[in-house]
Amino acid sequence: MSQLPAPSPDALAHSRQVHEAIANTVVAEGGFLSFARYMEMALYAPGLGYYAAGARKFGAAGDFVTAPEMTPLFGQALAAQIAQVMAVSAQAVIEVGAGSGRLATDLLLAFEQLGCLPDSYAILDLSPDLRERQRETIAAAAPHLLSRVVWLDRLPETFSGVVVANELLDALPAHLVVWDEDVIRERGVALDADGRFTWNERPATGALLAAAREIADETGTGGAYLSEISLAARAWSAEWGKILQQGMLLLIDYGFPRHEFYHPQRRQGTLMCHYRHHAHPDPFYLPGLQDLTVHVDFTAIIAAAHGAGLDLLGYTNQGQFLLNCGVLDHLARIPADTADYFRASAATAKLTMPHEMGELFKVIAIGRGIDEALIGFSRGDQSRRL
Repeated sequence: MSQLPAPSPDALAHSRQVHEAIANTVVAEGGFLSFARYMEMALYAPGLGYYAAGARKFGAAGDFVTAPEMTPLFGQALAAQIAQVMAVSAQAVIEVGAGSGRLATDLLLAFEQLGCLPDSYAILDLSPDLRERQRETIAAAAPHLLSRVVWLDRLPETFSGVVVANELLDALPAHLVVWDEDVIRERGVALDADGRFTWNERPATGALLAAAREIADETGTGGAYLSEISLAARAWSAEWGKILQQGMLLLIDYGFPRHEFYHPQRRQGTLMCHYRHHAHPDPFYLPGLQDLTVHVDFTAIIAAAHGAGLDLLGYTNQGQFLLNCGVLDHLARIPADTADYFRASAATAKLTMPHEMGELFKVIAIGRGIDEALIGFSRGDQSRRL
C-alpha cells in the first residue's frame, strides 16, 4: 500500500505487536480465526487494539472525521430529539462510544440552552486514552458541566432515559460469509508459510449459519456472494431489551435496510479500512493502526431489538432527521457573512445533502414506553423500508 502514509517507527513497532498477538491467537485456535475475532482484537485488544491504544483517531489529526467533529450544529440538532424523550422518560443520557468527547460537549451545552440538563450524562468507553481525551474536551469547552459526566465500565443493569451512539454499530465485530449456490461458508483468518495473515474458509455453523440462511431466504443471496453479518451488533441491540425500562436508543450510522445491504451490486461486501484519511479494503494492513468498519444491516438491528421487547420509534436518513430537528434554524442563528457561518454552512451541507452524508447515514430510534411521535421522524420516516 505504497500510496498510504508511512507509519512512524514507534507506530510500526506497535502494529507488529498487534500482529503477533493475533497470530498467536490464530495458532491457538487451530489455524483458523473468525474475522469477527480478528476485528475484535485489531480494534479492542487491551493496550493493543486501535480503539484501546493511544493513537489519535478522530479529527484532522486522526484517521477520519465524524459528524460531531465537523460542526456543533450536529449535536444541537440531536439535543432537540433527546430532550423530547427525556421529558417523558428520565433526565439521563448514556453515550456509547463517545470518541473525542465532542458530541458530549455539544449536547451538554445545547441541553443547558434548552433548560433541560440531564441529572447524569454517562459515557461508556473502555479506552483509557479516549476517556482522558473526552474529559479534556469537555473540561476545555464546558468546565462547569464536567461534574455531570460519569464514565461507565459496562452497560447498566437498568436504565431509563436516552442512549445515543454515533458510528458505534459499524465498528462492532462482524463475521464474513460466502454464499455459493447451496453452500454457505465462513471466511476467516489464517497464516501463510511466512506468518502473514491470509484468508481461509470453513463451513458456517451455529448462529452464523442460521443468520446466513435467513438472509439468503429473504434476499436471494447466492452465487459467490461475500458479505458481513454482525452477530455482535444484533446482540448489543437485543441486550437493551433487558436494560431499558423507559426511553430510547438513538443510533446514527451508515448502512441500509437488509434488501439493500445484500444487494447484487454489493457482491464483495462493505468492509472498509480507514488510515490517516485514506480508505482502502485491506484489513491486514497495519493491524492496530487502522479502523475497520462494516455497514449496518438496520433490519437486523430492529429485528433483534423487537425480539427483545423494544419498539421501532422511527427510521430515516441523517439529512432528513437533522432537518426535522431544526439544524437550519441553528445555522441561521450564526451571523451571516462570517467565517463561522461559512464553515457551519459547508458542514451542514455535507451532513444533510443526499450525495454527501445525508443519505448514506441513517438514524434509527428504538425504545420502550414512548407513545408520542418523535420530531426527528416527523417528515420522511422510512420505517416501512426495514
